[in-house]
Amino acid sequence: MSETGYLCSPELATVVFLALKMHKPLLLEGEPGTGKTALAEALATACQLPLLRLQCYEGIDSTQALYDWDFPRQILHLRVLEAAGAVETAEAEEGLYDERFLLPRPVLQALRQAPTVLLIDEVDRADDEFEAFLLEVLSTNQVSIPEIGAVRASVPPVVVLTSNRTRELHDALKRRCLHHWVEHPGLERELQIVRSRAPEVSRELAEQVVRVVQEVRLEEHALLKPPGVAETLDWARALHYLQTVELNFEAAAVTLGALVKYHEDTDRVSRAMEQILGS
Repeated sequence: MSETGYLCSPELATVVFLALKMHKPLLLEGEPGTGKTALAEALATACQLPLLRLQCYEGIDSTQALYDWDFPRQILHLRVLEAAGAVETAEAEEGLYDERFLLPRPVLQALRQAPTVLLIDEVDRADDEFEAFLLEVLSTNQVSIPEIGAVRASVPPVVVLTSNRTRELHDALKRRCLHHWVEHPGLERELQIVRSRAPEVSRELAEQVVRVVQEVRLEEHALLKPPGVAETLDWARALHYLQTVELNFEAAAVTLGALVKYHEDTDRVSRAMEQILGS
């Protein structure tokens, strides 16, 4: 995994290894910005497998995950048949649900193209009904398309689910997965990540940036959204592009938009910076 630029803890590396060997889905929970999605991307790169991503959202249903029909092409097909006048109505309707009009979505693609890495991102944003649908797919590695028949994966896809824990997932879904809680990295590991992903940033500046980020993440600052690793990298690069040699309050103040995304957090972090950089 480190060869892809993703540095993970021994515990995380172990659960990823077991998920691969046991052919079980991997459920990653944790705060936003802790590298859950990036892990799936790194896993696909490390295993040299295509990555298929399903981004969950409120109201998503099985149609967005499985398949849909190419309605404009179906209409065009009907008009061509009508113009030819040589096909019966029943035969024309049956032809509308041919394989050529099928639009596969990420879950169906993963089952048909296995082996793949299937990332189901932010599953906590979906509803209970969608969770039930996922349970069936993850249990059997197959789905049924009424017009075509059952589609079963010859090789189970590598499934990674992520959750920011905006709500609790059902126990039934968790039981089918190997679970890992992804924390924000400690100081040394985050510094390693910055040095690996942003080598243009000097070691001295990288150390200062990481130390400040580690400090502002503390609960005493009560941020609406503590900065993740991606924000740490963005901030370090922004300071580097401004030719900052040593982190100071002025440079930090004009680049906070790379680190925090809420106005309330900007005020809190600005006050914290005065204390951290002034000490």
